[in-house]
Amino acid sequence: MLFDDTYLTIAEPVEGIHRINGSKFLSFAYPIKSEAEIKPIIAKLKALHPQANHHCWAAKLGTDQSAQRFNDDGEPAGSAGRPILNTLLSKRLTNVMVVVVRYFGGTLLGIPGLISAYKITTEEALNTAKIIEKTFNDVYHVNFDYLQMNDVMKVVKDLNLEVLETQFDTACVLKFSVRKTHIDQAEHKFLKISNAKLTYLYSS
Repeated sequence: MLFDDTYLTIAEPVEGIHRINGSKFLSFAYPIKSEAEIKPIIAKLKALHPQANHHCWAAKLGTDQSAQRFNDDGEPAGSAGRPILNTLLSKRLTNVMVVVVRYFGGTLLGIPGLISAYKITTEEALNTAKIIEKTFNDVYHVNFDYLQMNDVMKVVKDLNLEVLETQFDTACVLKFSVRKTHIDQAEHKFLKISNAKLTYLYSS
């Protein structure tokens, strides 16, 4: 059973291929962390496959349904992007993008045929992927005096926080990542340290 701050994703990019009635479908699955990664991935694949007829895709981010995107890229509405997204949803994957590149073979597949082809091609890639469990984290800065170094590092150790950056001088800054389920604990412990100031930066 997954906790509220854990999710399943793929460890690294994978590819798949499916041929039917002369058409060739190529699938490319990527682990992603933000919507900003979508356009560059599509642009890269269009550059690699300029002769392809369609570059259809879907992306799922986070746990919020609003963070779902898909595009049929000229295929009949609902026949390409939606089946790709539904495959991601059925496998309970998130922070993943799948692009299916189609080379048309001259034979029309019809709506049911297209839905099946895009679903199968997506599965061809995802079935080879290593599925991993990760945690939804928030990233913070904590500012503190050098004299509080030991107290701060004790909190880091106690909560197993991931240290991302440090700047240790008279005034110190430590950037860290914390699981969402541990945020309240971290805030409580840091606020007990004299002169320590916690600043939320972003979610990851």
